[in-house]
Amino acid sequence: MMAAMTHLFPALALPVLRRLGPETAHAVALRGLRLGLAGCDRAPADPRLAQTLLGRRFPNPIGLAAGFDKNAIAVRPLMALGFGFVEIGTVTPLAQPGNPPPRLFRLEADRALINRLGFPGEGLARILPRLAALGQRPVPLGANIGLNKQGAVAERDYPALAAALAPHVDYLTLNISSPNTPGLRDLQASGPLAAILAAVARALPEAPPLFVKIAPDLGEDALAAVVETALAGGAAGMIIANTTIARPEGLRSPQAGEKGGLSGPPLFARAHVMLARAARLAAGRLILVGCGGIGSGAEALAMIRAGAHLVQLYTAFVYQGAALIPRLRRELVQALEAGGLTNLEAARGVDIASLAETSWNI
Repeated sequence: MMAAMTHLFPALALPVLRRLGPETAHAVALRGLRLGLAGCDRAPADPRLAQTLLGRRFPNPIGLAAGFDKNAIAVRPLMALGFGFVEIGTVTPLAQPGNPPPRLFRLEADRALINRLGFPGEGLARILPRLAALGQRPVPLGANIGLNKQGAVAERDYPALAAALAPHVDYLTLNISSPNTPGLRDLQASGPLAAILAAVARALPEAPPLFVKIAPDLGEDALAAVVETALAGGAAGMIIANTTIARPEGLRSPQAGEKGGLSGPPLFARAHVMLARAARLAAGRLILVGCGGIGSGAEALAMIRAGAHLVQLYTAFVYQGAALIPRLRRELVQALEAGGLTNLEAARGVDIASLAETSWNI
């Protein structure tokens, strides 16, 4: 009986959480997860979704993006929900409060979010013991790293974060693309990015795989430059993409005019085309993660067909809760079968050539 009630908790809790302010709801949800109230996914893993990438086994390609568990307080419960991998953070060197509230907004009519959080978090020193206590993990764990708003030195802070976190994670992500920390997106330019990658390599010659997370607002030339810089600097992959400061036509929610990064379905079309462009530029030399507006198995497969090895989500998880993950896995298998595809490798990149020619300004 208790097990059945535990599995019912997420569905019963969602309407209650929706009545709370976005940040309060998020804190309550994390506490519930930490207490194990979201249950776990006991469905058997489908071998058609499994991959070994960068020496790590991913039981499925659906990951939780950074931003949900910033301080690594619910890592194991999140992994138990059926994600193929989980990314914590953004982790900053020092604790900081982030930007003043209100700073997180639900766009209910668009199933989207806008945030201008500004990397609020407890800082590296508080997060490290939690990661050290995790021990063996059922799925890969990533850490997203970023800069403090005050006193940051990119070529000092990114290597220090990488060195401290490396023993505890399977990969690291350089967050140089959040729109809510002044000057951070400037680090996507070739010079600053090359300097950061070189500094990380000097500090940590045998670092875990390093990903570069970029903004969806880059132009075509800037995208080409960041792909080549990432390759030259030894990055293992890229995450495409972070939140956007653009506001696509057709947004219906009154909160659409709020400043900050937009996430959710309105971002999907842009991220999808950008991913295909990046995949064409990388030509198999990078592991690519598609991120932006994914909420169904068909959309996950669309990202894989555009060149993604893995996908991440955040906003759909906020809106739909724990039941989303097993549903996505089922839908992804069904989408593979409907397309006559035997596994993820058979699907990867089949749409790159056509999709990469789609208009950039969507």
